[in-house]
Amino acid sequence: MTPAARTQAAIELLDAIIDAAKGGGAAADTLIQRYFAARRYAGSKDRRAVRELVYDAIRTCGPVPPSGRAALVTLARDDEALAATFDGSTYGPAPIGEEAGAEKGFAADWLVDALGQSGLGEDEQAALIDRAPLDIRVNRLKASRDSVLASLADAVAIPQVFDGIRLPTGTQVERLPMFDEGVIEVQDAGSQIVGLAIDARAGERIVDLCAGAGGKTLAMAAAMQGEGDILACDTDRARLQRLSPRAERAGVTIVEARLLNPGREKEALEDWRGQADGVLVDAPCSGTGTWRRNPEARWRLTPDRLDRVCATQCHVLDTAARLVRPGGRLIYIVCSLLDAEGADQIEAFIDRYPNWRVERPTLPAGCDHRGGVRLTPASDGTDGFFVARLIAPC
Repeated sequence: MTPAARTQAAIELLDAIIDAAKGGGAAADTLIQRYFAARRYAGSKDRRAVRELVYDAIRTCGPVPPSGRAALVTLARDDEALAATFDGSTYGPAPIGEEAGAEKGFAADWLVDALGQSGLGEDEQAALIDRAPLDIRVNRLKASRDSVLASLADAVAIPQVFDGIRLPTGTQVERLPMFDEGVIEVQDAGSQIVGLAIDARAGERIVDLCAGAGGKTLAMAAAMQGEGDILACDTDRARLQRLSPRAERAGVTIVEARLLNPGREKEALEDWRGQADGVLVDAPCSGTGTWRRNPEARWRLTPDRLDRVCATQCHVLDTAARLVRPGGRLIYIVCSLLDAEGADQIEAFIDRYPNWRVERPTLPAGCDHRGGVRLTPASDGTDGFFVARLIAPC
């Protein structure tokens, strides 16, 4: 591909990403994969260059840009080499005229205000859209971190977590033999850290209520040394179906996967009512803490969508509370830094269940935040999270 053709490809992809953001379609990574799957002529250098252009534009434009071309024009006004690719050639974009570009910035004004009111200053907000590192978790059922470090060039231990390793960006983890063998899993250090809050122990009965594809489920199983019971639940069939092959690869045998019908979760979990030593709620959220990996998510979030997510979080917490045995623990996690999804939810829970108490989890990173712990990219070098521990009355 010529430089001009790469720019045109980036414009086309940005148009698709903007449409998806407005209509709730696929994520940027998925759209990029689909785009190049249909264009086999594009080499690896072409794909990498186009991808970098796309994400540079996404990180530069705060509010949703009017078009992919407007987003690239904004970049080109500060980059002569990029501007030169708007040459009107056969596969390139038309020359830049007097047209308007897109609006630069961090995010829409309402979202900037909400993050500020949640205690995040400008520097911490800016760090939310930096490039993310590549972290993995060693499966202690199969190997030690030292043995994995010895076999991976340029890998470094993540000091805050016992099983964490950071790899060079671009490492093809899924092509490594130890990935196929279930020795390692891709998992951000922050996710590993907040997962420690449940303190899962051998022989316990644990519910992972929003298990998804099972990243934290597998980490708990390893911490429990393969002894006990874990019920992994979700309402998303496609995500939950990924858990079984991952568990088999990891050598995990103590997990039962259970698909739940939205709105009928309590009926499906009646057999676990008051039985769980611990319930992990990695709740659906806005994902503001994962913008380093999905910066276009800023374009998807609206006040209405935030309200809907908060209502879901409240429902999930109520469902979880029924499952905890007397004196047991409920761990609430969101990969969001908005108080509406974090500390406010915990205060509202205590208003509904005044006999419960909040207990700050002891974690190897993060800072106190209104009864819980908050991790941020700027302070901890991880994705952003809020986590709190709730203890049921005896």
